[in-house]
Amino acid sequence: MKADRVEVVRDENSKRWVIRIQVGEEVIRRPCHEPPDTDHERLRDVAVKTAADEGYTVDPASIVFS
Repeated sequence: MKADRVEVVRDENSKRWVIRIQVGEEVIRRPCHEPPDTDHERLRDVAVKTAADEGYTVDPASIVFS
């Protein structure tokens, strides 16, 4: 199943990256334990793998960073 939207955001409260996978109205949030200075290419790879682990596919070029 294809995810509608995948977003990688930095949660300053928890000091972690969070990967948000949206499918319809459902939003799955998964923490990412990469360092704060991780580049977007690495975060994109992690987001694609996280989505796949949840059973979703995502186009890497469509991942949004906030």
